[in-house]
Amino acid sequence: MKLVSSRKILVDAVRGNYAIAAFNVHNMETLKAVIKGAVEMDSPVIIQTSQSTVKYAGIEYMVALASAAARLSDIPVVLHLDHCTDWELARRCIDAGYTSVMVDGSMLSYEDNVALTKKAVEYAHLRDVTVEAELGRVAGVEDDLSVEDEMSLYTDPDLAVDFVKKTGVDSLAVAIGTAHGVYRGEPKLDFERLSAIRSRVDVPLVLHGASCVPDESIIKAVKTGINKINIATELKMPFADALKRVFKERPEEDDPRRYFAPAMDAVTRVVKHKIGLCFSQGKGSAEVKRI
Repeated sequence: MKLVSSRKILVDAVRGNYAIAAFNVHNMETLKAVIKGAVEMDSPVIIQTSQSTVKYAGIEYMVALASAAARLSDIPVVLHLDHCTDWELARRCIDAGYTSVMVDGSMLSYEDNVALTKKAVEYAHLRDVTVEAELGRVAGVEDDLSVEDEMSLYTDPDLAVDFVKKTGVDSLAVAIGTAHGVYRGEPKLDFERLSAIRSRVDVPLVLHGASCVPDESIIKAVKTGINKINIATELKMPFADALKRVFKERPEEDDPRRYFAPAMDAVTRVVKHKIGLCFSQGKGSAEVKRI
């Protein structure tokens, strides 16, 4: 089937109290590994690219790869632009075939964040593309974006209500204690805050920085109201580790098909595990019938 927007699958996730896993990919190998895991789990999946990955791989290449993956799969596949601070880049991705975008105005003033998100929503909805935004700031580093710990701000539940009402955004990324990149210690999530936000807004809620968060915390976050979890670092690490093992054991290896295969398998294992934590396994084929 064709690439789909995230609207239907995330709304169903809200109703069913589960989440859809969203995985950042960087090339054909990581994309195929993610799709393989999602197909084996029969789960909808969101393929994500950061703005730096778009610049590295090219918009047209990523759209073509994701479109091929969707066409060859029997599950819903979304192509999402993650953490985009450049509206012009987001617009180009929408026009090229991305089915979901995140416009990140979290570093702006509240009023400017609202204005940017509203502008994106108005443009995207005319093209059946969904928009995610962030209220509050998730600490850490992701590609070329960085937020110092002292600058991270937790999401205010009352502001979340106002933000959703003013922007018409499709999903909202909330700051409740996670961080991008590798954690220095075990993250402590503010589940009380998450519950308060969930009770006040009806749009799907997104958890950024979910890599390396303990399984029990992911499960609790999903049960408390998270409907999309973002995984990036936790795919890059096993991919790189598998490559390092190949070259350590077989330094003469020069065939990409042989050294990429174990790296892809490592990614697929993580994907299947994360989907299990989201409780979305077995829902892919059912979603296809409803879309």
